[in-house]
Amino acid sequence: MTTLAGKLMPKRDATPEVTITSIKDETRTMKSVQWFGTKDIRVVEVPVPKVTDEGDVILRVTTTAICGSDLHFYNGAMPGMKKGDIVGHEFMGVVEAAGPNVKKFSVGDRVVVAFDIGSDVNCLKVPEGMPDDKVIFLSDIMPTGWHGAECGQVGEGDNVAIWGAGPVGLLAAQSCYVRGAAKVAIIDSEQYRLDYAVAKLPGIHTVNFKEVKVLEALHKIFPVGPGPDVAIEAVGLHYATSWLHKIEKALMLETDPSEVLNEMIEATRKHGRISVIGAYAGYCNHFNIGAFMEKSMTMSGGQTPCQKYWPTLVKLMQASPFLEGKLDPTIVKTHELPLEQAPEAYKMFDEKTDEVVKVVLKPALKGE
Repeated sequence: MTTLAGKLMPKRDATPEVTITSIKDETRTMKSVQWFGTKDIRVVEVPVPKVTDEGDVILRVTTTAICGSDLHFYNGAMPGMKKGDIVGHEFMGVVEAAGPNVKKFSVGDRVVVAFDIGSDVNCLKVPEGMPDDKVIFLSDIMPTGWHGAECGQVGEGDNVAIWGAGPVGLLAAQSCYVRGAAKVAIIDSEQYRLDYAVAKLPGIHTVNFKEVKVLEALHKIFPVGPGPDVAIEAVGLHYATSWLHKIEKALMLETDPSEVLNEMIEATRKHGRISVIGAYAGYCNHFNIGAFMEKSMTMSGGQTPCQKYWPTLVKLMQASPFLEGKLDPTIVKTHELPLEQAPEAYKMFDEKTDEVVKVVLKPALKGE
């Protein structure tokens, strides 16, 4: 699989049109993962892309992964999608062609690509010796987990609660520990994910909101306050639990439920910090702004600036063992499959079968 990974932004004044020949044979094809409708993912052969702009970089993808936000279009929640759209935003690979304005990268370089388009800073050259299985997570979820801790200003001695024990929630928890958090709790409804968190992050506290009341559980874990100093939201727009929000979403009276945000405000101590890194699409109703103001809280969040965090994260990922301050994003990977099995991988990830946490796809692998 090959992809167009980087493009320099055009200057304001008109530039002469240029003709550039790619090193790739136009007769060659590659495999692509395409969307054809709700829960309809297919692997389709398409022509390889060409360098068409002076700032283009063409990559041969070596590793890719399915993100939780990919489930938005998988479940039909992105109306802008068209049949045949090629999907996937967590990937890395090897430079196979580059336009003449590309100065930072050469053919043969291994690079990882940020999910947030950043023009000519979109690619990070992979340090020698770092394997794909680690580097792939720099494309999105490792920076996003770190962003959750950064937005919450997590530091030495902080108590932290994280809503969502998926890949981002787990890496947010690991980031909090590396930054010096004293105690971390993670909340989810899937017991296997909570058990997985304990196995990978010994000492973490877990709360299954199907079995206990979150507020009571967190105030037992964090009796001083009571409640955590920092609450990190790693869930997003899909998880309406009450009939009120389900009805309002169905009638398009809101796009995003406020339930998790309100629970965070209620559970966190006064003067606490709220960090929002889950994907939200539009607007929510019934947000408890009164309690937020009354408790003198602060809130921060948004899309992750991957490039900003890359230098720090690379150093931490190359550091000593985790217990001495190392980040190891590979803790989230539970499945590795050939790219040809992308439809099965999406279905498994969406339905949370086979105790899946994170699926990595390898174009070079062959299906059974």
